[in-house]
Amino acid sequence: MSSLSSNLPTSPSTLRVGCVGGGQLGRMMALEAPRLNIDMRFLDAEGSSCPAGQVVGATDRNGVERIVKGALYDEDKLAELAEGCNVVTMEIEHVGVQGLEKLEAKGVNVQPSSRIIKIIQDKFVQKEHFSKYGIPLPPYADLPNLEAIHDAALQFGLPLMLKSRKGAYDGRGNTVLRETTPEAITTALADLGLKAEDLGDTLYAEGWVRFYSEVAVMVVRSTNGETRAYPATTAVQTDSICRVVLVPARNVPANIRHKCENIAMKAVNALGDGATGMFGVELFLVENGVDDIDVLLNEVAPRPHNTGHYTQDACATSQFENHLRAVCGLPLGDTNLLVGAAAMVNVLGAPSGDINETMKGVNAAMSIPRAVVHWYGKGCRPGRKMGHINMTADSHAELDTSLSRILELERISYDDLPAICRVGKCPLVAVIMGSQSDLPTMQDAVNVLKDFGVPYEVDIVSAHRTPEKLMLYSRSAASRGIQVIIAGAGGAAHLPGMVAAMTPLPVIGVPIKTSTLNGQDSLLSIVQMPRGVPVATVAIGNATNAGLLAVRSLCASRPDLRDKMEEYQLNMKKAVDSTSHSLLEQGSDKFLEGMATKSKSVNI
Repeated sequence: MSSLSSNLPTSPSTLRVGCVGGGQLGRMMALEAPRLNIDMRFLDAEGSSCPAGQVVGATDRNGVERIVKGALYDEDKLAELAEGCNVVTMEIEHVGVQGLEKLEAKGVNVQPSSRIIKIIQDKFVQKEHFSKYGIPLPPYADLPNLEAIHDAALQFGLPLMLKSRKGAYDGRGNTVLRETTPEAITTALADLGLKAEDLGDTLYAEGWVRFYSEVAVMVVRSTNGETRAYPATTAVQTDSICRVVLVPARNVPANIRHKCENIAMKAVNALGDGATGMFGVELFLVENGVDDIDVLLNEVAPRPHNTGHYTQDACATSQFENHLRAVCGLPLGDTNLLVGAAAMVNVLGAPSGDINETMKGVNAAMSIPRAVVHWYGKGCRPGRKMGHINMTADSHAELDTSLSRILELERISYDDLPAICRVGKCPLVAVIMGSQSDLPTMQDAVNVLKDFGVPYEVDIVSAHRTPEKLMLYSRSAASRGIQVIIAGAGGAAHLPGMVAAMTPLPVIGVPIKTSTLNGQDSLLSIVQMPRGVPVATVAIGNATNAGLLAVRSLCASRPDLRDKMEEYQLNMKKAVDSTSHSLLEQGSDKFLEGMATKSKSVNI
């Protein structure tokens, strides 16, 4: 046996995991469990008709019931669930903590632990805990009485978010206070089902955060403290319900995405021992006015999360498999993306509540390439989460074609999407030049991209006259989905080299022919780049080859584009063969007479 295999943890022939809650998250755990040789049991108020119960069956091969029917806070039912289980976990944090504590006191392995659930259940306690560990947070305050509401409004300003400390999710339990008149406060409390005398440990306040994007990061932590993050995603909410998730986070620079991932892992690690399994970490991106972006933690959920559903089809290891791996003490799975871009769209019950109307979009989505439907098996109600659709592609540009169709099918308005992630023009290739005089040359590259059906954008970016734009354009290109940059420049021709110095993307330089040195100055300036800053340089004025080289760069991961390039090469061969046949048939004299252009200069 190798030293590697001898160091890996081993498991019994079959691990049994008890899960508190049998909704859609439990269902998707159950679908992953058999591949890990894990047998699952569930506690759910709906019994065997719950979403998880529909896929695990009534009993296991030993005749043990897989579904315990009962409330999630019922201590006797929790104890029944735990019988014979190697570990007890949960798909929702709104469970009976006292029951979990009693299980732990009897030696039951509960992951995440009751201590973690207790911290996270109370969102004010959650905030206090993360604040102690230096996690960046929005301003917040406890609201034990009416006076505290007035104090918070004075301290943070209006509008003010009033949030329930316990039991809130999908926007439920939150309301906005826009003025501090007695009537306004009474109305806000009534929205939450409260009166002034109910205050005490029920509410807390958050200062209004003017964020420009919501980001979510899924973090998995093992029993030994190993922590990994999935890629940062853009989460799009409508009516406080997550509707769309885009990954990697749309139009967010790589350094900010990594900052989000690091803060998310720091927050989960700050929970300490017992913080095991998947954690959904929600974050705000806030422009701080000094050309920088602050990342603030919104909240953490100790379980698989809606914003991590894309992992089922876009990553080597889904969040559901990694949750089971983590709570069982097995090695964590790979959290990297296997694709260039992915999206998840939640399927909500149609406004009519009719299942057939709800299924219309789902049925249509089945015909969209690389779209995968995940159905939850729940009764249909207006606005209820019924399932989701995952999409994958090689880039945001290619993803958006399918995404726009599914958004329409799911009755999601384009205008509801934040500007940062709206579906629209999302090019793969950028064609830029220093001035408009370069466009007649650079149009040849554009024509090639058109012919191959490659999305592109064209812009003027002057290295000398617009240096700030050059810097911003170069550094943001990759995060916008650009994969190749074609840069044309004449004379001093600094544009291609400066772009290459500030982007990780391949840059193709096109020397523009000049009136003084016929483009020799452009060629030498672009081609003589220092070691470590490469620019692929084509012949003077040959933007056609720049376009073809860009297409070939994309061919490596796109079989359909590779087929088009092979067809293009075959057509070139056919054209030369045809010319050769005509020359041999006519002879050189007659063939030359028929030539439209008889220039002795070679045109490349």
